[in-house]
Amino acid sequence: MLELKKGQALNDYLAETLELVRLPMTTSYNQIAGQSVERLAALSDGIFAVAMTLLVLDLRVPAQEAIHSEHDLWRALLALSPRLVMYLMSFLTLGIFWIGQQTQLNHLARSDRSLSWIHILFLFAVSITPFSTMLLAEFTAYRLALLEYWLNILLLGSTLYFSWACAIEKGLVKNDLTPEVQSATKGRIVRGQALYAFGASLCVISTYWSIAFIVLVQLNYAIAPRLPGRSRS
Repeated sequence: MLELKKGQALNDYLAETLELVRLPMTTSYNQIAGQSVERLAALSDGIFAVAMTLLVLDLRVPAQEAIHSEHDLWRALLALSPRLVMYLMSFLTLGIFWIGQQTQLNHLARSDRSLSWIHILFLFAVSITPFSTMLLAEFTAYRLALLEYWLNILLLGSTLYFSWACAIEKGLVKNDLTPEVQSATKGRIVRGQALYAFGASLCVISTYWSIAFIVLVQLNYAIAPRLPGRSRS
C-alpha cells in the first residue's frame, strides 16, 4: 500500500513538472518580441540623425590653393551648387519621411515583431540615402543614378505604407484612431509616390527635369500650402 502511494505521488510530481514545462510554450517568443514603440522611435531618430548628418559630408570647402581671388571663390561655389541642390533634396526627403514615420508611431498603441521588422527595413532605406545622394551628385546626367535615387525613395514610401497597413490590420493602433486619419495617412503616401514616379519618368527627357520636379514636390510637402477649396492632408 505504501509503495502504491509513493508511486502515485511520483506520478503526480512528474505530471506537475511536465505541466510547468509546457506552460511557457503557450506564449511564443514571436508574440512578445518588438512591442516597444518607444525603442523603435529612439532607433529611428538615431538613424535619421546620422543619415542627415552624413549628407553634408559630400559638401567640401574649395581647396585654398585653388582660390586666389573673389572671382575664383565664386566660380568654385558655383561648381559646388549641384551638390548643394542634392543635399537640399535629400535633406528634405529624409525630413518628410521622418515626419511620416513619426506620425504613424504617434498613433500606435504598441508594436510587434512583424511591424518592427518592416520599420527596420524602412530604416535601411534611410541609411542608404546618403549613398544614393552622392551617386546622383557625382553622375547627375546619368539616368541610372537618377533611377537608383528614385528606387531609394520608392523603398522608403512602400515600407512606410506597408507598416501602416500592418499596424491597422493587426489592431496595433490606438482606439481613438478614426477612419479619416487612416485614409489620409495612406493617401498621402500614395500621392507622394505617384508624384515621385512621375518625376523619375522625366529622366527620359533630362535628369535635370527629374531633379527639379522632385525638389518642387518636396518643397510642396515641406511647406504644405493650403490651396483654395482644399483641406490640408
